[in-house]
Amino acid sequence: MDHQPKFFENLSGTGKAIGVLTSGGDAQGMNAAVRAVVRMGIYVKAKVYFVYEGYQGMVDGGDNIVEVSWESVSSILQVGGTVIGSARCKSFRTREGRLQAAYNLVQRGITNLCVIGGDGSLTGANLFREEWSGLLEELAQKGKIDEEAVKKYAYLNIVGMVGSIDNDFCGTDMTIGTDSALHRIIEVVDAIMTTAQSHQRTFVLEVMGRHCGYLALVSALACGADWVFIPEYPPEEGWEDSMCVKLSENRARKKRLNIIIVAEGAIDCHNKPITSEKVKDLVVQRLGFDTRVTILGHVQRGGTPSAFDRILASRMGVEAVLALLEATPATPACVVSLSGNQAVRLPLMECVQMTQEVQKAMDEGRFVEAVRLRGRSFENNLNTYKLLSHKKPDTELPKVNTNFNVAVLNVGAPAAGMNAAVRAAVRVGITEGHKMFAVIDGFEGFARGKIKEISWGDVGGWTGQGGSILGTKRTLPAKFLEKIADQMRTNNINALMVIGGFEAYESCLQLHEARSRFEEFCVPVCVLPATISNNVPGTDFSIGADTALNAIVETCDRIKQSASGTKRRVFIIETMGGYCGYLANMGALAAGADAAYIFEEQFDIRELQANVEHLTEKMKTSIQRGLVLRNENCNENYTTDFIYQLYSEEGKGVFDCRKNVLGHMQQGGAPSPFDRNFGTKISAKAMQWISKKLKETYRKGKVFANTDDSVCLLGMRRRNLVFQPVAELKTETDFVHRIPKEQWWLKLRPLMKILAKYKTSYDVSDSGQLEHVAMHSPKEAETGAI
Repeated sequence: MDHQPKFFENLSGTGKAIGVLTSGGDAQGMNAAVRAVVRMGIYVKAKVYFVYEGYQGMVDGGDNIVEVSWESVSSILQVGGTVIGSARCKSFRTREGRLQAAYNLVQRGITNLCVIGGDGSLTGANLFREEWSGLLEELAQKGKIDEEAVKKYAYLNIVGMVGSIDNDFCGTDMTIGTDSALHRIIEVVDAIMTTAQSHQRTFVLEVMGRHCGYLALVSALACGADWVFIPEYPPEEGWEDSMCVKLSENRARKKRLNIIIVAEGAIDCHNKPITSEKVKDLVVQRLGFDTRVTILGHVQRGGTPSAFDRILASRMGVEAVLALLEATPATPACVVSLSGNQAVRLPLMECVQMTQEVQKAMDEGRFVEAVRLRGRSFENNLNTYKLLSHKKPDTELPKVNTNFNVAVLNVGAPAAGMNAAVRAAVRVGITEGHKMFAVIDGFEGFARGKIKEISWGDVGGWTGQGGSILGTKRTLPAKFLEKIADQMRTNNINALMVIGGFEAYESCLQLHEARSRFEEFCVPVCVLPATISNNVPGTDFSIGADTALNAIVETCDRIKQSASGTKRRVFIIETMGGYCGYLANMGALAAGADAAYIFEEQFDIRELQANVEHLTEKMKTSIQRGLVLRNENCNENYTTDFIYQLYSEEGKGVFDCRKNVLGHMQQGGAPSPFDRNFGTKISAKAMQWISKKLKETYRKGKVFANTDDSVCLLGMRRRNLVFQPVAELKTETDFVHRIPKEQWWLKLRPLMKILAKYKTSYDVSDSGQLEHVAMHSPKEAETGAI
């Protein structure tokens, strides 16, 4: 993409005043958004005001609208909820209330508002903006403000950010708080599973979502629930019988527990509510199973925000300030949101109208339409859940004239989410009519013949397991090509799915290059990127990186707390990642670190010196602690010990230093909801691709695939999932340092520096253009987003 970089230095906030408020239900990550708005606002020399208690504070004025400084938002990044308070406000719904609010804003010269809330809050903000000039005129007539003020503050600019755990806002893939709410739900499900297993119980879990089933659907997908009830997709007539048959079949297969997830707004096809108690009574009466109900309630809103929500909110907060600076009287009120992995701006009212359309479709019983309006991410989740949760009877499986054998293996270091990917591959493969084989211990195990058939039931309960159940090795196949070819011939393997990191990518390149010598490798091969380092070319995200990032951020939070207690202390933390700085950079952004040293951005002693001076200055303020992250291979001479000793010496008398090497704890732990979901969805998609390729390449009784596009890597690029031939990815790869030559997250590097108070350049070419809410066609759901 050849564009002239556009830098935001040209956008000055001098003379502008920005008000930031949180309204409606609280959501984890709101504080990260508030922090980003305040710091970015101050950075561009605007005045920034807190509006406490949402619209109520705006109407009441006085001490509820306060100018804030850089330090005002220190230490709030890791706090759940909203520190500036949120309240439902009846008076703002009246014109008198809005008149008073306008007066309070004009008194302080605020004509830019950043509203963080749900669709109700954003609709209110838009109405306020439309009425603004009329309100000012009315104030002038009443003699409360003069004509000068009417002219000077003639326009109100509004930018919204959606903070809602339900993810019920159309136009954005993820709202602030959704990922954290999923973390809370999955923590509870994982805990319940152990007790349910002990007693062979059935658990009915009720999760939030009065009008939207996103939380219920994704948590069902992430824990492999037996049944899920959501408002957008009510069960068919006679669901009671189907559900009981399914539960008893699972018990007959030696499954010791059943999990049923109910969204609080779940309904049947006649729009009658389906409650968790009703489901429990049904199971007890029909099946006599020991059944318990757990209502999660406000636990889902609580707790600390996940790494994803902190990064999302920080990106959105900075984008919101840029949108306010660029706004003109002609631009409509917009929301900043996320599409795939890209920040976008969308007209606020288009999003609100579409969100209301979903509710209307549900009220009128047009459920297929409701699912489509929710967006392609929701639709994909639903289709994947349906595919994986119910095993079709053999009579319904595709009648194929040949029984294809597909092998799945893990390669490289373990990454959380690998098992979810294997489960999805096995189940989708069986549904597509294939025989599935599991290879133990990567290519090394393959060469030794450690390969066995794997069934639908064998992978039950795998989604929540960390590490790699199949076992994984870093060994590349080059050493064992002949033996692997023998095994492929003996077991008649017609396709391979390789789940792993950089080694998996390299392995498939080697198999591709060996095709001329071994015909056995002329089969469809698909690589799924799974590594905590996120260093595989061809994809923005890898399975496992989100879990590792959360482990890093959780540790950084604890360390920051310790440093706050002792005061004047700086911690140097070493992260993993090989030569890839993803974990160090994103960890620093999510933990609110002062600096992150990475291989991709060379640094010298002058930069280290500047960082020490920056921290010395910081110690003079009320924030007397520092956090510095260092990627393990960022520089062979500036080691963690060297940086620790340098900081200790230079900071003598001002601050003391501690160092911490995080090590392999970054590879362990239960997979995060994102990794379970991402692993499951890309694996299901890859398996469907393999089936398509098998049909295309089956000729005269055998599979023969020797084109470049039959060895692909499935990755997420910006907004879409794309299959890319590994041979084409070679040019994008730095093989010496095992990283892609271009990495998207380097664009977020200045963000971390700005939020840590460094002067820097920030290329904003990618932001800015107002888009329209796209109504996607059903076809797009198959090709597109996560």
